[in-house]
Amino acid sequence: MSPSPLQSLVLGRSSVRRFEEREVPEEDILSTLEAARLAPSASNGQPWRFIVVKSAESRIALARACFSGIFSRTRFAAQAPVIIALCAERAGLLSVAQSLKDRAMYQLDCGIAGEHIVLRAAELGLGTCWIGWFNRRRARRALGVPAHVQVVSLIAMGYPLAGQAARKKVRRPLESFVFRDSWKTPWVGATAGEPGQPQEGSSK
Repeated sequence: MSPSPLQSLVLGRSSVRRFEEREVPEEDILSTLEAARLAPSASNGQPWRFIVVKSAESRIALARACFSGIFSRTRFAAQAPVIIALCAERAGLLSVAQSLKDRAMYQLDCGIAGEHIVLRAAELGLGTCWIGWFNRRRARRALGVPAHVQVVSLIAMGYPLAGQAARKKVRRPLESFVFRDSWKTPWVGATAGEPGQPQEGSSK
């Protein structure tokens, strides 16, 4: 049995760190954000907000602000023709979720929305890379983000530069982190059993 379209998408998607200079059509950017809009969220709070950094001037300013010093190893993101700042609007969440646990769900909600972005981008032939290592305080200032909004992550997006070697992703076997009924009972022999689904290897 061949992999389903979703399996093929998940198996084939990899983090891209080198991009073509080619511009990404706005309709494709909006299509990835539409996928994010449809993501589930706690109590349907929809806390995500997106800043699409597209002009060269804005990307350079953002890079100077948040990819310097100890954050310089993620400077490659500045070469992407698009950087999406994934932000969380926290004002009003207290009325949506009453417990401290629920109030922190915005991080999970934004993570789901962000993954919808990168999967839809892969479907459109675009490469992406999640960026979590950056100066959030300076990114907030560069992007004009108000105090009650958190910059959760940055997503670099563009067409992958040809000739890049696929980055091998190493994943532990499924049985090494899956349990049955309780933490004390590992699921020995657990495997997805799907064609093309590696336990280790493939691209990140």
